[in-house]
Amino acid sequence: MSAETRLLVYFLASAACALIAAPFAVRALRRLKAGQTVLGYVTQHEHKTGTPTMGGVIFLLPMAIVCAAEATAFALVALAVTLGFAALGFLDDFIKVRFHRNLGLKAYQKIVGQLGLAAVAAYFCFAHPAVGTKIFLPFGGGEGELGWGIIPFVMLVYIATTNSVNLTDGLDGLAATTSAGYFLTFAVFTFLAFSDAAEAGNGAEAEELYSLSAFSVSALGGLLGYLVFNSNPAAVMMGDTGSLGLGAAAATVAAFSRAELLLPVAGIMFVWSSISVIVQVLSFKLTGRRVFLMAPFHHHLEMKGFSEPRICALYLVLTLAAGALTLIFARGI
Repeated sequence: MSAETRLLVYFLASAACALIAAPFAVRALRRLKAGQTVLGYVTQHEHKTGTPTMGGVIFLLPMAIVCAAEATAFALVALAVTLGFAALGFLDDFIKVRFHRNLGLKAYQKIVGQLGLAAVAAYFCFAHPAVGTKIFLPFGGGEGELGWGIIPFVMLVYIATTNSVNLTDGLDGLAATTSAGYFLTFAVFTFLAFSDAAEAGNGAEAEELYSLSAFSVSALGGLLGYLVFNSNPAAVMMGDTGSLGLGAAAATVAAFSRAELLLPVAGIMFVWSSISVIVQVLSFKLTGRRVFLMAPFHHHLEMKGFSEPRICALYLVLTLAAGALTLIFARGI
């Protein structure tokens, strides 16, 4: 079976797995009364209270199966880190569901957990010869040497990405749609990197890069299957179980392929979610005025009269456009 055919099989199998698993997951979550508690100030979403949450397991399952099938160091560590962040999100979701409130883990508890998991991923990058202490520089800039600084740098990438994806998860289908566009970009990028490594005779590195492409297509397939049940009106929400796991997976494919500097381009809408919140908070604290009607920015658009499907379509189009730019920049690497 050719490398391309194998990726197609992984994609189709992941989508099918998510489609099959989703109805069972939704019914189980309803029986367990694992319903979402909506933030009090997001009044336009009051009707969503009680919608089953923790639905991230639907797309995490096919990702786990594909990683187990590949069984490379990259695939197994990627799975472990992704599930670690998902477990942290699960604890957050469980507390919310158990006590019927929107506040789960305390901020310091969540950040300590994130830092610990990010440190494990960062040390793996530092220690693995296919990653090491260098990062790729776009536009044909070669490589940048960070030395031991790669560890705090990769940790920053994980913390920023997981929290940015979490902030983007505010509308039906938004985080899943945007993430699907992101993983499509990295599926192509890592496959091209695999092809380059194979042509150069770097078999071990090529195998690891191929497993990242498989990881990306499994995420893409799983997300598309999940979206059948998460599109507006959503029958299930991913919760922090899904958004933190998804953010970790997004950071992993960038960090393990040494393409951290491409992540802000491919994940431009994740970045914009965080920037909009930072701008809103700083503006209010410094001037007492708000820049947006509500932050993150997707809530501003919602209050401007944009429907949830329209916002998702906008974010997807912008993500795909940014993905195309990412690949253009990457071929200069």
